[in-house]
Amino acid sequence: MSDVFVAAGGGGDPVGTAITAAAISRAAATAAAAAAATRTGTRTGTGTRTGTGTGELPTIVTYAWERLEVDPTPGPLGDGHFTGLSQVGERPVVTSATRPVPPAGSTLPRLAGDLPARLVLLDPYQGLRGMAEQILRLARDGHGVGDGDGEAHVRIVDIGGDVLAHGDEETLCSPLVDALTLAACKLAGVGATVYVAGPGTDGEIPQAVLLDRLGSRYLTPTTGDAATAATALSWHPSEASALFTAAIGGVRGTVRTVDRLIPLTDASARVYHLDLDEAIRHNLVAGHLLETLPPTLDEAADLAAKLTGIHEIARERHRAHGRSPARAGLLPANRDQALEQVRATANGADHVTYRFAARALGLTWQQITALRAVMGADDAVLTLA
Repeated sequence: MSDVFVAAGGGGDPVGTAITAAAISRAAATAAAAAAATRTGTRTGTGTRTGTGTGELPTIVTYAWERLEVDPTPGPLGDGHFTGLSQVGERPVVTSATRPVPPAGSTLPRLAGDLPARLVLLDPYQGLRGMAEQILRLARDGHGVGDGDGEAHVRIVDIGGDVLAHGDEETLCSPLVDALTLAACKLAGVGATVYVAGPGTDGEIPQAVLLDRLGSRYLTPTTGDAATAATALSWHPSEASALFTAAIGGVRGTVRTVDRLIPLTDASARVYHLDLDEAIRHNLVAGHLLETLPPTLDEAADLAAKLTGIHEIARERHRAHGRSPARAGLLPANRDQALEQVRATANGADHVTYRFAARALGLTWQQITALRAVMGADDAVLTLA
């Protein structure tokens, strides 16, 4: 059996979720060792980390919903948009051999090979009830729970914190995906804990606002926990997970992302947790989804747009229309040349994401690995000092 984590927001959330899973595993192992020492009256170490405390890889349930530069087709991808999904029981598991059906794109197959986790596809095209059924099956499977055998439990992880969106935040841009996750887990009837990793790192809700909503329950991942996602972060364009990782590593100050400047503080390195019902009380869209139970993804998106003024699918359809594929640019000749070009567009930030640096240099996100080689750095963000 393995713990079941639900990456609430799609995109790069599986990366930060893997780090969160490692931190939870380490904390659980430490607590178990301390409890054993108390029972036996002997001193022990902090325990050995094995998966998520079960000796198995954690299961990360995730959307395949990524930026248009990764997937040029608007909206998320469902089961029918992939070939090579490995069916384990009723679970559509993404492996390194899985492929999106062209012209769709996805980073999930590569992540499946680079993250210490089992990635399972969450298909929102099955409607809210269908999503709930998917999550319930996975939770029961992961925890060895049969009908009437006890309560299944999942851990919902959001990188940044828009899972607690009230819907009227000025910088909010993607309220639907997280709201669907909360509503589906509630409808499934599973026990659930909501984790917000790196509050504010997604740039959608200011950190100070989030901290008022989060309370005081948190754990702080170590650099060892963050190392579980190091291979994935060496190439993945996720900015929120990169900022979360950078904060864990001690980076502080302002970071320029593609869309805005984001401050990194001690709180940026934490993983806060709260109950599912508490999270739903904050999330306006999730509450209304549970009241109306929209049978299709489009109807859920229409409802979110009515409540927040943001229609994520319509926005992507508009942006995808007539969009030309990005072309790889020429890498800068050396590190000094690259830093000079990036600084000129960084608005005085202390650091930039590699996605921002690539764009500033006329490169694509697929060239991030090559850019890192030019910079001679393997940090989560690029320091401009």
